[in-house]
Amino acid sequence: MENSILKSKRTKEVDINKPKLTAKEFKRQWILVVISAVYVIYGVIFYYLPLFGWIIAFQNFIYAKGIGGSKWVGLDKFKFLFKDKKFLMVIRNTFCMGALNLIFSTVMAIVFAILLNEVKNRFFKKSIQTISYLPHFLSWIIVVAIVHDALTSTGIINDLLMRFGILKQPYQYLGDPKLFWGIVVISNLWKETGWNAIIYLAAITSIDPCLYESASIDGAGRFQKMLYVTLPGLRPTIMILLLMNIGNVLNAGFELQYLLGNGLVQNVSRTIDIYVLDWAMDARNMDYSLGTAAGIFKTVVSMSFIVIANYIAKKRGDERLF
Repeated sequence: MENSILKSKRTKEVDINKPKLTAKEFKRQWILVVISAVYVIYGVIFYYLPLFGWIIAFQNFIYAKGIGGSKWVGLDKFKFLFKDKKFLMVIRNTFCMGALNLIFSTVMAIVFAILLNEVKNRFFKKSIQTISYLPHFLSWIIVVAIVHDALTSTGIINDLLMRFGILKQPYQYLGDPKLFWGIVVISNLWKETGWNAIIYLAAITSIDPCLYESASIDGAGRFQKMLYVTLPGLRPTIMILLLMNIGNVLNAGFELQYLLGNGLVQNVSRTIDIYVLDWAMDARNMDYSLGTAAGIFKTVVSMSFIVIANYIAKKRGDERLF
């Protein structure tokens, strides 16, 4: 009986707090409704309507005949994908590079934001922040050129190591498969750490200063404040960004791997995006159906990652997306 009374009270509270869209409310906020409608229409036109093209993955698509005239083959393209050793290889490469990028970029952004927040000199702090996020605005073409010039046999890395006597002859870093994933991760860190840290810096400013004062009274040092005040205060932000970025694990990259890749590192450099390019756009293959099937696989797996991660976060009582 008591439980039913409590449930009825909660239902009434929810009904009271639930916003009601009345004509008066619509009239008062019509400009917000119009702006929202523009984005909804834009999303439907450019994000959802093109999904009709997924039907190509279930056809033996021929460009001259179009979707209507191409033969229906069902799941044949998907069966081919999972029998293709090259596709299984690019899944491994994509997942490993994506996971490494996610782990290291998240950790480095958090650490960088916390350490930068501890800098007291305002001019020095702003200068470091500006310098750190400027690489984000560089094109990957420029970044690849910098990485390539630094790691070639006549690059600055080999030059310095040979000057200090660490190496006797130049080393081909870009030709070593064991180093390729590390080069990709370091390049991403250099380009994106400063930019990724911005949102964590913003989140740190929202932490109640009284918590730091209380910690000081209890005798906590700077490191202890970072560990027991700043990090817990960042936890909701970390969880939301982590959930969002988990869906991008299979978006390990295209330009960096495509431009730095060569015949010596082909088995570790090719990603799903490069595989799709080879099958869908290469004049030798021109199999749009196979490329579309690979793209669908990537999308479905990414969505599954988000749903599973969100479910785990919900069970643990952490912040979640939905």
